[in-house]
Amino acid sequence: MADKTNILYDFLIRHVWHRISRMYNQKACEHNMTMSIGFILMIVDKDGTPSTQIGPRMGMEPTSLSRTLKAMEERNLIRRQLDEIDKRKVLILLTNEGIEYRRLVRQTILDFNEKILTKISKDKLDIFYEVINQMDNLVEEELKSNSKKSNS
Repeated sequence: MADKTNILYDFLIRHVWHRISRMYNQKACEHNMTMSIGFILMIVDKDGTPSTQIGPRMGMEPTSLSRTLKAMEERNLIRRQLDEIDKRKVLILLTNEGIEYRRLVRQTILDFNEKILTKISKDKLDIFYEVINQMDNLVEEELKSNSKKSNS
């Protein structure tokens, strides 16, 4: 993959994520879906999720999210409902069909995770988890530092 003396870790993570994304999109395509639809199906809570929370959780731009939600609504995977307490909020809820597709997505994710568990030892996965969390914390520190610099 990469010469270990000159590893650019962020590029390596992006490379692997791109391949995982392609794999999930291929599987989603078999069911006339996309990976984005699958992720939305997975993050919508049982009691609904405000539409404004979905984009940031997925790292999705508002226009892409709107287009995806519209497509999901047209396919009867989701429905929109005004929040009973705050009428300005729109909740996204899964329909019965959306729940069925969510089960399919969940099983696909679990199957891939099972393959990982059979190929990579628990000790190595524990180290990976520790390292990826440390990287996430480092990114968070960088973001805060950059935010302070831009506000100065």
